[in-house]
Amino acid sequence: MLENLKGFIQPGSPEEKLAAKIDFARVPQHVAVIMDGNGRWAKQRNLPRVEGHRAGSKSVRELVETVLRLGIPYLSLYAFSKENWKRPRREVSTLWRLLEDYLKKEDNLLLDNDIRLKVIGQFQDLPDQVKKELNRVMELTQDFKSLTIHLALNYGGRAEIVDAVKDLLSNESLDIRSLDEQEFARHLYTAGAPDPDLLIRTSGEFRISNFLLWQLAYTEIWVTEKYWPDFRKGDLLEAVVDYQKRERRFGDIVPREKLK
Repeated sequence: MLENLKGFIQPGSPEEKLAAKIDFARVPQHVAVIMDGNGRWAKQRNLPRVEGHRAGSKSVRELVETVLRLGIPYLSLYAFSKENWKRPRREVSTLWRLLEDYLKKEDNLLLDNDIRLKVIGQFQDLPDQVKKELNRVMELTQDFKSLTIHLALNYGGRAEIVDAVKDLLSNESLDIRSLDEQEFARHLYTAGAPDPDLLIRTSGEFRISNFLLWQLAYTEIWVTEKYWPDFRKGDLLEAVVDYQKRERRFGDIVPREKLK
């Protein structure tokens, strides 16, 4: 798998040294990312906040390319929370326009690399033009298997759990007494995907901000002080190296890997 990084990282670079430490047989199967700090990045540079969001899109592309080369099959990106509607109207409308433009310009990245796009969140409340573009890309990529990207839009972890309960209650044939965690998980937005092994948060904040509340129960968390627009391939490699140093016990006294 190290061959997949050739031509993508410079020989002798810090990234190459990090890659050499990775056990490619034990890369996380699902990485979730809270992409935080776009506005603060722009403020540091005396730029409009929208320029931070524009710069952040470059980090998304590099992250996706790196995840692909590492062979990680699931990636969840926290792009727009339900709480983000509280931001200034002009900023919100610009964010949706940037997303629409990004999908039009970057759909080849998905099509050329067998990447499936899925939206998680309350999709019905998104702007119509954005929904149209998202539906186009999701339909084009629905059968792709190399990487599945969950794009969290109008997303809230509590709202996801409430929606799952509503979905369960609408099933008249369900015997509620037989409900278990596995059945409940099948009604979440991320149904069919493994829970994240690794959560990455940028901007140095130590909170999960209502993201994947059910799914993050035993996820390893890695925080960087960098703002999202400054996040690059080396940061993901560093996070994976750190992740592989940890012992994941899932409540047991013996790490799960030693039980296999």
